[in-house]
Formats: sequence, C-alpha cells, structure tokens
Amino acid sequence: MAAVQVAPRSRRLPSFLGAANLPDLTFRGIVFVIGALGLVGIIALIVGSMIAESMPAIRAFGPSFMVSNVWDPVKRQFGAIPFVYGTITTSLIALIIAAPISIGVALFAVEMAPPWLGNAISVIVELLAAIPSVLLGLWGIFVMVPFLQRVVEPWLIDRFPGVPLFEGPPYGVGLLAAGLILAIMVVPTIVAVSRDVVVAVPIAQREAMLALGATDWEATARAVLPYCRSGLLGATILGLGRALGETMAVTMVIGNRADISASLFHPSYTMASVIANEFTEATNDLYVSALVEVGLLLFGVTIVMNMIARLLVWSTARASEAQLRMA
Repeated sequence: MAAVQVAPRSRRLPSFLGAANLPDLTFRGIVFVIGALGLVGIIALIVGSMIAESMPAIRAFGPSFMVSNVWDPVKRQFGAIPFVYGTITTSLIALIIAAPISIGVALFAVEMAPPWLGNAISVIVELLAAIPSVLLGLWGIFVMVPFLQRVVEPWLIDRFPGVPLFEGPPYGVGLLAAGLILAIMVVPTIVAVSRDVVVAVPIAQREAMLALGATDWEATARAVLPYCRSGLLGATILGLGRALGETMAVTMVIGNRADISASLFHPSYTMASVIANEFTEATNDLYVSALVEVGLLLFGVTIVMNMIARLLVWSTARASEAQLRMA
C-alpha cells in the first residue's frame, strides 16, 4: 500500500486578521484606517473643537442652557430650548407631510405607472432635488407665506376653533411654513431611496400573491410593503437628517423668534437658523461660545434622533423577517 504523502500545512496568518498573506493584510489595514479610524477621527476632531469653543458657555450656564427659554444677548443670558423645540417640531411636521406622499409616489412609479411615466417621475424628482434651498426660501416668502396667511391659516382657525395647534393670528411665517418648506425639500430624498427599495423587492413576491388571486393593491400591500418596510423607514430617516440640518430656506420663513408656542402659526427658531443669523453679529466671547454650544446641541439632537430611528429600523426589519418566515 503506497504511503499517502500529506502536503505540509501552509503558514497562514490567524483567521481573525482576515487575510491570508502580508499584502492582503496591509491592504485591509490601510482601508480600515482610512474608512473607520479616519471617519471616527474627523468626528472626534469636530466634536472636540466644538466642546473647546463652547466651554465658556458651558461653565457659565451649565445644564440650565438646555432648559432655559431666555435668549438675550444684551444681558448675556442664553438658553437653547426654544431652538431645540423649533428644530424638532418643524422636522416632525415635514416628515408627517412628506413621508406618506413620498412613499405613495414611489409605489406608483414602480408598481402602477407604465415604465415611461415612472421614469418621467424619477426625472422630475431629481430636478426637484437640484433646486437650491435659497430659491425655495424665496418662493416660500413671496408665494407660500402669503397664501398661508390669507387662505390656509384663516380656514384652519375657522374650522378648528379652540384647538391649540391652530390658535393665534395668521402670521404666515412660523412653524407651519417652515415644516412645509422642509417637506418639499425632503420629498426627493425619500422618493429616490423608497423607489430603489421597492424596485429591489423580488418579482416572485408579487407573482405569488397574484397567483393566489390577489389584486394589484393586495399584492402591493401584503407582499411588497412588508418586504421593504425597513427600507422605507430608512428612507424616512434620511429625510429626517436632511430636515434637521436645513438652514437657509427655514430661516427665511420661520419668523426667527426665540419662543415656544403650541400654535403652528407662531414664529419660531431652529438651531441651524440661529447660528446662521447671529454668528456674524456676536459681539463678545460668551455670545460666540453660546452659539457654538447650540451647534454642539444640534449635533447631539441629530445623533439621538438617528439612534432612535435606527432602533426602529432594526425592530421593523426583525418583525418583517419573522412575518415572512411565518408566511
């Protein structure tokens, strides 16, 4: 019986290094440093510099800066809660308006419209995304705000008397105007991502439902939407990120008043707007430091809201997978 020769084991690097030889390991290391450590380093540099610049305000006001509603540069009293309220409220208004419209447009373009019409809708959405925000702000000032002041807000006041959301004089500028401008701006983002998500649904999902006798609407509602639910929520998150950081268009229509009111007609302020409006007017170091701390707070609010949204995406994806397995 011939002896079986066993080839010597090749010397390999440990499996946790993820590479079989030195060139591969070097390449992985370079890409890791550039992609991961570089990104973390940039974020750490930004946050560190903002913390350093905002230390005078942090020392002067402490935690009260985040709960005080007084913003008086003359008396050197600064509180950021009106800006946090304005930022979150306008972003939520934008999502409430834009998300259903955007998902509906994406479903129509992919599931119901003929190919030529779906492609035309995609082109129109891309053109809307290319409009500079300052032009949308100008349109908001000269067209949307007068329409809200003369038609929409008086109608809401008459139809819903005593409702806190629709109380007060119809200024035109305010939370409602800013939310509508943001909704227009985030629609292209949500539509583009939602369309790609719906297109990625396997055709077998639709064909299986149609083979069982389902209508087009039933196939979309019971096969397509459950499959891509987490992706649609992710598209909405991207829209939320755009809404939180928008500056110029919102600044032009929100009224720029550091105040908190339940009424959507009331002028307000956002964190990005107050930084853009007042940074060049800051006349002392404490004023500048307070504005930098507002920027740091905006960064924190963005991180927190995105973390919450990511948890929702994760839980929705798990629920969708469980539902598909049961089906």
